[in-house]
Amino acid sequence: MEERLLILGLLRSHEMHGYQLHDVLADRAITAVHLSKANAYKLLNKLAEEGLIEASEEREGNRPARRVYRVTLAGEAAFQAMLRQLLAAYIEPEFPSIAPMNFIGELPPAEALELLHRRRTQLGERITQLANIPEADRVAHLSVDFFFHVYRVEQAWLDRMIERITREVAQ
Repeated sequence: MEERLLILGLLRSHEMHGYQLHDVLADRAITAVHLSKANAYKLLNKLAEEGLIEASEEREGNRPARRVYRVTLAGEAAFQAMLRQLLAAYIEPEFPSIAPMNFIGELPPAEALELLHRRRTQLGERITQLANIPEADRVAHLSVDFFFHVYRVEQAWLDRMIERITREVAQ
């Protein structure tokens, strides 16, 4: 349902052709949902079949015609209903990148430390990317602000794990 809400919400803000929509969907900090290009197009077709969105062909210059999608009145009503339903519900988040932490003890401590440092570096780069987004824009897209804070908590947790394993190695 989150994917449906996401596409309807994005198309409510302004009409988009598939490629524009794909570009927005690629930014996980804004969308917070993984939706492949193929699945996005399947969902667009399904939403169109249900009458929640409509498409028209537009041509720019000599470029091939492309389909531009917009939300219908039924789509607006569906968006409002889904928004209320999902906003009121707590849905347990999934963190697949945490699964390897359960088995970190299976690695030699020095290797585990090296890998955690690499992970922390990558996380730090993502935090820096989000930190460079002006706060007004982060607040306008609350998912960006949410991830900024979640990543900072994860970074602090990684620091504690690195410190803990470092102490264990030193003993």
